[in-house]
Amino acid sequence: MTTQHHNYGWVDSGLEVPGQSSWQESKISKRGEQRIIDFISEMLQEGRGYQVRVGTIVTGIAMQDVIADATAEMCYDASTGLTIIPIQLRAAAREIATATTVQVALKGVGAVSSAGTAFVPLPLLQGGDAAGGSARAAAGAVTVTVELATTTVRIYEYENVFTQAPTTINGNLALIPPAGPQDLQYVGKGPACIYFQAGATTAFPLYFAHLNVLELLTTSIG
Repeated sequence: MTTQHHNYGWVDSGLEVPGQSSWQESKISKRGEQRIIDFISEMLQEGRGYQVRVGTIVTGIAMQDVIADATAEMCYDASTGLTIIPIQLRAAAREIATATTVQVALKGVGAVSSAGTAFVPLPLLQGGDAAGGSARAAAGAVTVTVELATTTVRIYEYENVFTQAPTTINGNLALIPPAGPQDLQYVGKGPACIYFQAGATTAFPLYFAHLNVLELLTTSIG
């Protein structure tokens, strides 16, 4: 008589309808190794990743002259009951003049934004469900909570003084160092807001940027 052993795992429904959690059989390769997928890939395949972006095709948006407190270029909000986790930030600026100090920052705070042009978060799973949270995108015109050292988390920052004259090769997009999940260490338990700021001392260069986040039910983490 042959004895068979099956390995099962409990699957949390996460953003699905409560009560859909169930036991599922583990997957293995043809050689018998257990298949393991990393957390972010799993979340993206389950439709829990979303993007907010600024700049379209060849038209970027202008940076602020300096980063002004309580303002942002774009943000992602989570209401009570949702939790958001940033997983990628990328930005590229065009035609940065000499003697220009460029600053960008990504921050998190425990209050949602209060004004700015609404942006419907884009599912990173093509054809995926709409986000439970909300977003805004408007050049320097998104209103967020005043920054305080006691309440605002600095997730990412970059500053550089450009000393060389710009060229016209490929539109001269200066890539600001990208940041991935290992750099963006923040978990925004709603109400929460992750917001992006950008500023330049002169010339106000045009730029493109996007922020990718994971969105989960707060009850499904921890």
